[in-house]
Amino acid sequence: MIELMTAFPGLQNSIFEIKSPTDKKYNCIAWAAEDTNNFWWPERGCYWPRESPRIVTLDAFIAAFETLGFTTCENELYEEGFVKIAIFVKDDGSPTHAARQLPNGRWTSKCGRYKDIEHDLNALCGPKPAYGNIACYMRKPA
Repeated sequence: MIELMTAFPGLQNSIFEIKSPTDKKYNCIAWAAEDTNNFWWPERGCYWPRESPRIVTLDAFIAAFETLGFTTCENELYEEGFVKIAIFVKDDGSPTHAARQLPNGRWTSKCGRYKDIEHDLNALCGPKPAYGNIACYMRKPA
């Protein structure tokens, strides 16, 4: 728990809960896509949707989630009947993380190759080692 709060100082002033043991089989992008069998990243040796460019850009990540039925949307506010995700980027615009909204309106993330947590969305924002800032919200029918 201390490791998480060190990496993500925003967690220190928010309520979060560890929801799973460490599992290196999947990462945050896969977790946001609800896939616990693959490690998603646009590089060789990792899963990436065939229809999406294999480059680390926001547009490529948006395209990857579009293969699952997601479309971009305006905000993170909970909407009944939809699943939402948030894509985080570094200052240079390259993606670092994705989080998925839960039916209770809170957010879930896989922190690297380690644990899944339930958290406040902005608690993972900030400079490295945190995930940067949120650049895009997407949604699809639940």
